[in-house]
Amino acid sequence: MTTSTEKFTGVNAAVLTPLTADLIPDDAMMADFSKWLLNNGCDGLAILGTTGEANSFSLKERIRIIESLVEAGIPARTLMPGTSSCALTDAVELTRAAVNAGVGGVLMLPPFYYKNPSDAGLYRFFSEVIQRVGDSRLQIYLYHFPQMSATPITYDLIEMLLKDYPDTIAGMKDSSGDLDNMVGAVKRFPGFHVLSGAEDCFLPLLQEGGAGCITACSNVSSQLAQDVYQAFKAGDDATAANAQLCEIRRVIQQYPLSSALKQLIARHTGDEAWLNIRPPFAVMDDVQRQRLFNEFDAIGYDVPVAA
Repeated sequence: MTTSTEKFTGVNAAVLTPLTADLIPDDAMMADFSKWLLNNGCDGLAILGTTGEANSFSLKERIRIIESLVEAGIPARTLMPGTSSCALTDAVELTRAAVNAGVGGVLMLPPFYYKNPSDAGLYRFFSEVIQRVGDSRLQIYLYHFPQMSATPITYDLIEMLLKDYPDTIAGMKDSSGDLDNMVGAVKRFPGFHVLSGAEDCFLPLLQEGGAGCITACSNVSSQLAQDVYQAFKAGDDATAANAQLCEIRRVIQQYPLSSALKQLIARHTGDEAWLNIRPPFAVMDDVQRQRLFNEFDAIGYDVPVAA
């Protein structure tokens, strides 16, 4: 992504949120980490998503995180903050703040508390957000994560939204793990940017016309993912790099993702503040942590020098 009018492609991290000992978002640490990610393989930064513990933060905290990153010099166009909320008015306020900060796009879960909503009801939610924000700069990436939200983004919903808001509905992050669903969206909706939420679908999705990935493991493996992406674009063999990338995902996904990744970053940086995590997440115990380190180290991947 090179301008604010372009869509997100390539490698995008689902960025962790560092916290102080009081469990308050640490602006300085997050800015430094974001710069490191952009310097080590990331094309974009999906902040305030599942991995970033977004739903554990207040509206005020989430707005402050967006604004503080821009104030610290992170290019706003590289940011894709999660702006979801079950409360329509909160989603509008957060989305408006993100757009006013100049972000390249926003990532939006459907309202997920009330189960089995109709596509018509979900359409109303997204439509109300779009109309109330009322800004032509708004680019929405739908967030399909039925395992977590229990509220899927269906093809029918995508079709309804694209029909009425073709310049606003930019794409989708698909964290379902269902490659067929991702490829189906690519084929059915030309120009709709589909990004995989997991490394094992990243290269296969690219090969079918997908846009890239937004993944938790990119917090530690973004440079390797970028190697895969560049090899794909050049028509080179990405088999070895992709196998190592998928192995990193296989190891880390055996553990709670945010907790495991914070353990790895704390070890890599030597900064135990990375272990701070909001409830209901818990710090991994010594046995889990050592098993994670042993399995990760056995892959043979060297995380780039820490910021």
